[in-house]
Amino acid sequence: MAGELRTGWPVVAACFATAVFAWGFAAYGPAVYMAELQRLHGWSAAAIGGATTVAFILAAGLLPWTSAAIGQFGGRAVLTVGILLIAVGAVGVSQATTPWQLYAWNLLIGCGWAGASSTAIATILSQYFNRRRGQALNLALTGGSVGGLVVAPGLVALSHRYGFQMAVPEVALGLILMTLPLVWVGIRSTGRYRRMATPDGGVASPASHTRRTALRDAQFWSVAAPFALAMFAMFGAMVYQVSYLLPLIGVSGTSLALICSNISGAGGRLLMSAVIDNLDQRLAAAATFATQAVALTLMIAMPHSPVALYLGCILFGLCVGNVNALPTLIIQREFAPSSFGVILGLSTAIGQVGYSLSPPLLGIVRDLTGDYRPVLGACVGLQLVATCLVLVGPIKLRLAKRQRKLPQWG
Repeated sequence: MAGELRTGWPVVAACFATAVFAWGFAAYGPAVYMAELQRLHGWSAAAIGGATTVAFILAAGLLPWTSAAIGQFGGRAVLTVGILLIAVGAVGVSQATTPWQLYAWNLLIGCGWAGASSTAIATILSQYFNRRRGQALNLALTGGSVGGLVVAPGLVALSHRYGFQMAVPEVALGLILMTLPLVWVGIRSTGRYRRMATPDGGVASPASHTRRTALRDAQFWSVAAPFALAMFAMFGAMVYQVSYLLPLIGVSGTSLALICSNISGAGGRLLMSAVIDNLDQRLAAAATFATQAVALTLMIAMPHSPVALYLGCILFGLCVGNVNALPTLIIQREFAPSSFGVILGLSTAIGQVGYSLSPPLLGIVRDLTGDYRPVLGACVGLQLVATCLVLVGPIKLRLAKRQRKLPQWG
C-alpha cells in the first residue's frame, strides 16, 4: 500500500494534467472552434462539426492499439505524443483558412486523442494501482472537468481580446510548458507493464481475448453496449442542452446552468473516487444512468421552472465524469489482466463511435419534430435501456469465483 501511494500519486498528477489539456482542447475546445470559425469565415455548422466527428471516429479506430503502444514505448512517451498532436492540431485549426485545412488538422487532433484520453490514462494507472484504482482513475479524469472549466472559457476570453488565431497558440504553449514536465517527472518508468493483481473482489474471466474473440463474447458486449448507449445519450444531451435552455432561461441563465453542470461534474468525480472501489460497479453504473435519465426527465417535464432546469443540469452533470470511468473499473474486475488493454480499447472505441454519431442522428429527431424535447426524451429512453443492460452481469463468472482463485497480472 505504501509503495502504491509513493509511486502512484505522481502518476495521477501527470494524468490529471494530461486530462486538463486533452479534454480542454479536444473535447470542450470544438465548441469554441465552432463559434470562432463561423465568425471568421462564415463556414456552416455542419462543415465545422463534421471535422470534429472525423477526428473522433479516427481516434476510435486507433484506441484498440493504445494499450499496446503504451506497453511498447512507455506511458510517458505515448502521453507526450498525444499532447503534442492535439496541440499542433488545435493551433492548425485556429490558422485554417479553408475547410480542407480544418479537416486535415482535426485528423491530428484525433490521433492525439487516442494517445491522451481515458484509454491511455486508465492503462497507465493500472500499472501503478491495485486496491485504489477507482479512486486514482476518478481523480485523474477530474482533470477533464477542469479542462472544461479553464481551457474553453480561457480560449473564449483571449479570442475576444487578442483574436482566435493568437489565443489558441498562447493557451496551448502555456499548458504544454506545465503539462509535459509533470508527465516526464511523474511517470518515471518507460518500460512494459508491471505485474498487478486483479482488484479485490474481482470476478475476472480466466479467458484471454484477442480483438476478434472479444467481439464475439457476450460478456464484452454486456459492458460495451450499455456504455455506448449511455455515452450516445449523454453526449447528445450535452450538444443540444444549450439550444434547449436558451429560449427558456436566456443567455445568462444558460451560462449559469452550464457552469453549475461542470462544477457538479468535478464534484461527482471526487465523491465517487472516495467510494467506488468498495461498490458493485455495475450497480453504480446503473444508478449513474438512471440519475441522468431522471435529470433529463425533470428538464422536459418542467420547462418553465428555472429551479427544475438548474437542478436537472446539476444532476446530469454530477454523473458525466463517472460514465467515462466506470467501464474501465468493470473491465478490470471482470476480464483477465492479459486482456485488459484489448477489452478497454475496443469498448472505448465503440462508445466513441456512438457519441460521434449522436449529434447528427439526434439532429434528425429535432428536424422531424421541430422541438428539442423529443431529442431529450430519446436520450432518456436510451439511458433507461443502458440501465437495464448493464445489470446483466457475468453470472457464470461470479459462480466460478467460488471455485478458483483470481488470476494474477502477467
